[in-house]
Amino acid sequence: MIASDRRRTLVRFGAAIVVVVAALGYLAWTGVEQSKSYYVTIKELQTMDGRYEKRLRVAGTVVPGSIRRQGTHVEFTLKENDSLLNVAYSGTEAPPDTFKDDSQALAEGNYGHDGIFYARQLQAKCASKYAPKQEGAPPAGGKLALQNAPRSEVSR
Repeated sequence: MIASDRRRTLVRFGAAIVVVVAALGYLAWTGVEQSKSYYVTIKELQTMDGRYEKRLRVAGTVVPGSIRRQGTHVEFTLKENDSLLNVAYSGTEAPPDTFKDDSQALAEGNYGHDGIFYARQLQAKCASKYAPKQEGAPPAGGKLALQNAPRSEVSR
């Protein structure tokens, strides 16, 4: 009698563990599926299967004069080689300060049946960070610039 009660308790405990592990596995799987995004080029985006259902990332250069802002909502056009893509960004944050004409931008969101890419996240590269240092270029300011300046130009 005691052995059967103990066995029944172990079976219940084992079943509870299986249910908890299965639930955690399901939550992990669906979380990964929802947060997964595919990086595609503009040309690939316009011809790929399943482009309307998947979460995608697309990069390109912002076409000069194409940026139209209304608060945190921004519409613009990305260009990659000869391919163009209209993008509508409606995020919770304003676009970064480095987002401007001719900047490199990365948009993450979904492609609509109307041919517009609806971005929920927007990143822009700062061109000056990635540009090689010019030979003989003066320092950009700060202590080094003051240390190298003639004494008459440094205020005390």
